[in-house]
Amino acid sequence: MKQLSTLENDNLETLTKTGTHVFVFTAGWCGDCRALAPFLPQIEADYPEIDFIEVDRDQYMDLAQKWQIFGIPSFVAIKDGKEIGRYVNKERKTKKQVEDFINSLPA
Repeated sequence: MKQLSTLENDNLETLTKTGTHVFVFTAGWCGDCRALAPFLPQIEADYPEIDFIEVDRDQYMDLAQKWQIFGIPSFVAIKDGKEIGRYVNKERKTKKQVEDFINSLPA
């Protein structure tokens, strides 16, 4: 999974202008994020048409606040420059819940 730190944080508009992207907000100290981490590579492999980008919420707090990320792990989907879905809450998320979220996104 790509890391936001390897991308242009200031260039998110250009990055997300075309295609489908799911931003996965996490933090190193987050137990719920660590519980979900083993499943993320399989989820990413099951949806090759989606560009998954991990965002360290603590490192990019300004982005988390701008996008109103109040809990982690959280997911924001953007397609062709427009937000098409989000799964943002303070609850632990299962692999099935994340897959259900991705499957609910408009084509």
